[in-house]
Amino acid sequence: MRSNPTLTSLLIVVFGLPFVLLGLLALGQYWRFPDILPPTYSFDVLARLLSVDGELGIGLLLSLFIATTVSILSTGLGFVIARAVALSKHPARWITLSYLPYALPPVLLAVLIQPYFIRLHLSGSIAGVIVALLLITIPFCTLFFRSFWGQQAIQYEQLSRTLGCSQRQAFLHVLLPLARPLLITCLFQSFLLAWFDFGLTNYLSVGKVRTLTVQVYLFVGEANSRLAAVAALLLLLPAALLLWLNKKAIVRQI
Repeated sequence: MRSNPTLTSLLIVVFGLPFVLLGLLALGQYWRFPDILPPTYSFDVLARLLSVDGELGIGLLLSLFIATTVSILSTGLGFVIARAVALSKHPARWITLSYLPYALPPVLLAVLIQPYFIRLHLSGSIAGVIVALLLITIPFCTLFFRSFWGQQAIQYEQLSRTLGCSQRQAFLHVLLPLARPLLITCLFQSFLLAWFDFGLTNYLSVGKVRTLTVQVYLFVGEANSRLAAVAALLLLLPAALLLWLNKKAIVRQI
């Protein structure tokens, strides 16, 4: 199938403009209406980002740690739970329960679980944010792997057991390689869910866990457009890179 050069150029412009605008906002100084471009540019925000005690750098590392931890845990647990659901007597009931976390907005869900987090001493902590995000991402991963655990995967597992494999060997050497493309895709998508979360993180952390999403809203509220633009770029660039890697992985498998 041949690509349309005009459509491709249009899509590049549409999706590239936000990055260009954020870059101009981050580096430009004294940019006021009706100037089309900033009169001067400065890289002082980049120096602030690279500083040891810079809040942007800390927020970036914190977001990477939380999103990576959540994606690995939720993908692994979702894969195992989806298998248990497929082998249960009433899988439809468990599938229905997996949709319940999405029946409420994230902020309302955070309000409902906050009293329990306070009693468990999880409120205002990184561990509490990770647990809260797992409540959203594990059901997502369980639903994502529902299609994998069909009759074919179960028959492969039974066949490997018949040929002498232990349950552990069948899981590691048969099922995991078979599910590799889905595992990679789920890992990326659960990472993005945790990476862009604001409602749960902001409410349950009570302002103590300042991820990049929280910092973007704080800088916007302070009318600090330059730091808000830098934080937004830091949010978008890893996500765009992951989406590109996800696409390459899927195309390679095809």
